[in-house]
Amino acid sequence: MDWYAEVKKHHKMQEIVVADDGVIRFRQNAIVNFLLEAGPFDLNQISMMGFSRADYTQLMQLIGYSVSGYGELSTSPSKLVRRADRKACELTDGPCWCGDDCDGQS
Repeated sequence: MDWYAEVKKHHKMQEIVVADDGVIRFRQNAIVNFLLEAGPFDLNQISMMGFSRADYTQLMQLIGYSVSGYGELSTSPSKLVRRADRKACELTDGPCWCGDDCDGQS
């Protein structure tokens, strides 16, 4: 199974929203964010624990990662990044930044 198929099979993409800070982000799960903030582990430690890339990718969405930052993570599959970019473009009034692939389809 390829990397994108693994993510798609096991996890739905988190909703994309314009957050209170004006940044386009994945909708944060308050419980997951609380658990991360309360510790005892940080993202660097979690990334070294041997969890699947699919689970780590989902975690980035659940903590409310920005869509633009998500695209720069080595753990984010390019097909999912393009899909997230298209969804983010739908939330803006300006021109889409994701190139020819940004046709509003997901």
